[in-house]
Amino acid sequence: MTTIERPRLLTLLVALASELIFLFRLSVPAKPVFDEVHYLPAARTLLALSGPTNIEHPLLAKELIALGIHVFGDTPFGWRIASTLAGSATVAAVFALTHLLTGRVPAALLATAFALLGFTIYIQARIAMLDTFMIAFLMWGIVLLAATIRDGSMARWSAGSVLLGLATACKWAAAPYVFAAGVTFLLMRRYAPARWPGLGTLPALAMLGGLSVAAYLLTFAPAFFYTSDALTLRTLPHFQWDMYLRQTQRLPPHTYQSNWWTWPLMIRPIWYLYEPVDGAQRGILLLGNPAVMWGGLLAVAACYRDWVKTGAVRVLAPAAIWTFSVAIFAVIPKSLGFYYYYYPSSVLLCVVLAVAIDRHRDTLGRWVELYLLLVFALWLYFLPVLSAEPLANPAAFHRWTWFASWV
Repeated sequence: MTTIERPRLLTLLVALASELIFLFRLSVPAKPVFDEVHYLPAARTLLALSGPTNIEHPLLAKELIALGIHVFGDTPFGWRIASTLAGSATVAAVFALTHLLTGRVPAALLATAFALLGFTIYIQARIAMLDTFMIAFLMWGIVLLAATIRDGSMARWSAGSVLLGLATACKWAAAPYVFAAGVTFLLMRRYAPARWPGLGTLPALAMLGGLSVAAYLLTFAPAFFYTSDALTLRTLPHFQWDMYLRQTQRLPPHTYQSNWWTWPLMIRPIWYLYEPVDGAQRGILLLGNPAVMWGGLLAVAACYRDWVKTGAVRVLAPAAIWTFSVAIFAVIPKSLGFYYYYYPSSVLLCVVLAVAIDRHRDTLGRWVELYLLLVFALWLYFLPVLSAEPLANPAAFHRWTWFASWV
């Protein structure tokens, strides 16, 4: 097996293993959870092509949820099956991106462990929400664009551009990454002209912008066949403006709202579910694994320090992408923020953590194994409120709410 084939095979195996984990007890709870109450009706409307609904977001993620319902039925399994595939693709992308940055399979497997045990991917892969699909397309777009640095592959650059467009077609929060990709390309082309050999500056930027926009617009095709208020080429731009107005409208306060700067510290996580359902008290707490999320912040600092000392772009890149993923919410004109907006950052943090640990593996030694044990122990500890297992009583949440703001 060649050095190229082995990582590809491992990537597929990582995706398969992740899928098996996410599928277990997928139909629990057997009622819509959190924002599923918005996106399941929207998916059903798309299946019926009856008319526009949930028009504050683009269509692609809802189309994929609808596809799962069409294939597997309008059941909890059908609602969430597409999300499990997106979650598995996300974990595989974490493996691929880490291997691309380090060139080492152990580091990529370490990042995979953090992704699977970090809570957020596990939870989002088992609920029909838009963010799950957005990050899957986004991560693979980043992987493919980054992979073209060495050989300037036009095919991979094109595919990566399309994937960024599809990520935006799930949720507009992915749009800034298209701009960031263009700026990164220009900066590296200036300071490291040997990168992307054979890929011209203007053609590359034209493809990035053109293909991402084209992919985004094509996802609106089903709306042209609505039986009521169907889209037309003339009304398509107005539909985008209407989405913008809805995205930026002033919303009333919400119990779980939080500011963007609190998300890395996990000050205000979200209970997606906490009520009697399926014959038992159950809960789903959207929270990151404390060892991964808080330890990851130290890894970000370590990567920046190593970059200052050595100038190594490989350690700067993951830290910079994570920083960007958080900082954009300081600019995006949203009146309310929620911890689940941190989902892309929590995924990228797994890459940062693995890259930092791999770089200092000789110094850390056995501490890495102890750290992994802590990560796994916390996963087991929180698992009942990650997977909606039956709880002892309505007051059982006190076991997992370490701080008053977690209630």
